Amino acid sequence: MSAPQAEIDLSQEQSRSIAAAVREELARRRISRQRLADEARISISTLEKALAGSRPFTLATTIRLEEALGRRLRAPAMPPPTARPSGAQAPDELGAYTRAAVAWLEGEYLTLRPSFEGVDTLFAYRTEIVWDPAAGLLAFREAAREDSAFTQHGQVSLPMQSGMIYLVTNSDGQYRLAILGRPTIKGELYGLLTTLYAGAGSHLTPSSAAVALLPLRDWPDPAYGKIPPGHPRHGAYAPHVSRIEAQGFARFLAGT
Repeated sequence: MSAPQAEIDLSQEQSRSIAAAVREELARRRISRQRLADEARISISTLEKALAGSRPFTLATTIRLEEALGRRLRAPAMPPPTARPSGAQAPDELGAYTRAAVAWLEGEYLTLRPSFEGVDTLFAYRTEIVWDPAAGLLAFREAAREDSAFTQHGQVSLPMQSGMIYLVTNSDGQYRLAILGRPTIKGELYGLLTTLYAGAGSHLTPSSAAVALLPLRDWPDPAYGKIPPGHPRHGAYAPHVSRIEAQGFARFLAGT
């Protein structure tokens, strides 16, 4: 007899990912583990053991934590269009690259763009680019976003013709696209992000902004979220965003 859904243990990989997300939320919100356990209606012992890795998260525990935190902790599934063996070429429509040819792009990046909500304010989060062996392609996932409900994930396209890098999100036919140029000698990626800005109520507006992906290895103690002028990291972050247009990594054309 199968276990009830509420008692299903998640895999080790899922549990590690959820534990990292929970620790991130605890640090960002500056709340104690006891408070989170109380709000999620689970015992502190259950939470401590799951975070320590001595026992897996169960589906029921994860759902209660998601309700308490108001965000999804389980990574969204990224099913490939068709099953592809590990090591195969990516689909032709993504550039037909192999893992060996794009291994240099794998890693974690500090991601910076202007905030849509404040003049001179920046928005910082983390982007991970990894090889998806089941799909046979590069995938990307965002994390550490202050607006976690808008966290993106998708596929990476690298056409040989232009040498550009495309981070493509397709959520039920709704697209978001980042176009990044060739990396600098330090591995920095600069380009343009086109997305929908969520305004008042349910109003959505097509919007574009400069975006920079900087290898996280060069930022051992990054700050995430909104980075306004006067923030300790604003002075270090801002030049990376301003150089995108100033040095021709992207052009922003004004309408008449």
